[in-house]
Amino acid sequence: MSCGHAVTPKSLTGWCRSLLDQGQYKFYCPAFKDGTEKCNVEWPFSEVKRLLSDSEQAHFEEKVSLLAAAEHCDLRSCPSCGSYVEREDLSNLCVRCTICTSVKNKTYQFCWQCLREWRGAAGHALRCGHEDCVNPDVDKLAKCTDMRLSYVENVECPAIRACPTCGLLLEHNGFACKNLMCKRCKLEFCFLCLKPKSVCNPIHGPYTVCSVALRQTEIPVWKR
Repeated sequence: MSCGHAVTPKSLTGWCRSLLDQGQYKFYCPAFKDGTEKCNVEWPFSEVKRLLSDSEQAHFEEKVSLLAAAEHCDLRSCPSCGSYVEREDLSNLCVRCTICTSVKNKTYQFCWQCLREWRGAAGHALRCGHEDCVNPDVDKLAKCTDMRLSYVENVECPAIRACPTCGLLLEHNGFACKNLMCKRCKLEFCFLCLKPKSVCNPIHGPYTVCSVALRQTEIPVWKR
């Protein structure tokens, strides 16, 4: 590879596939240099592709495209045609699909929250006209169990948190310190008080209880 380390096609495919499964679309060399420090040089995707079969290339390209789009755009799949739609107004759940509108020759709108055709008056609302319209992520936050951070004074908190910057749902494994890094926006924040690590840790430290934020009831909108 360009970083100087050798890798077999099978090993490269397995390593890069594991990164994709973790939601990462950039590939870094896992080899150790000097026996202790990871190389961690990013492999260009064009270089990775050389060692993939045709079917693997197609799979990787699709996954990389979707993960990159999810990081940089606010996308949902239209419930009617399946095409990906970007939401321009991040405060509006009523979204128009231009493809369906053209094909059906009438305005087609769907709910960004429950992913069904929009029912009721179009506009800024907490949900559409469907009685069971709920944000599945908010539902997960409401129903998740509590867990203990055994290394942080055995404090108890909700097992799932929404990243305070981008809203991605994250779980803490219960070990080590209270800080967690969001794999999407890369913010490192305190799982207890939900403040950035740079704000919380200088005052309370990574293994000390600060304050436990209440269970979240809404998903932060990522203002990129």
